[in-house]
Amino acid sequence: MRRKRNLNLSDDEPVLDISSLIDVCFLLLIYFLVTSTIQPREQDLPMTLPGGYNPSVNESVQMLIGVKGDGSIVLNMGEDAEVLDQQGIQSELPETRERLKLMNDLAKSSGTELFVQIHTEENVSHQRFIDVLNCLRGVGVNQIAISNYDEKPL
Repeated sequence: MRRKRNLNLSDDEPVLDISSLIDVCFLLLIYFLVTSTIQPREQDLPMTLPGGYNPSVNESVQMLIGVKGDGSIVLNMGEDAEVLDQQGIQSELPETRERLKLMNDLAKSSGTELFVQIHTEENVSHQRFIDVLNCLRGVGVNQIAISNYDEKPL
């Protein structure tokens, strides 16, 4: 019985070395990981949802902030409503931040805390609501209530 001789066909076939391609992929992955930015403000918002907390007027200074569907921020409701920040690219809300800082300093000087109630319309963008929460957190406001425009304010 004769055995067939194995012909060495590997010399005739083209070879594709992909080790350099894998190196380039890892370099690109590292580049994008290093150059990407993480916004920790939204991630670092600890929130506890109390059940039925209703502060008394004596223990806190109250402030009412309205977030309308078009993205504008309104201070107070009704006849003395004051539009602070309009919808735009700016998410820092400079006028709202300034007013909140002023009210928070006023509350601290009187020995109380600032209590902010946020009224939102139904079609408010999620990002605009987060911008308001970031603004409150940046000023140091810890007592917050959230409600809809349909509900009566506290």
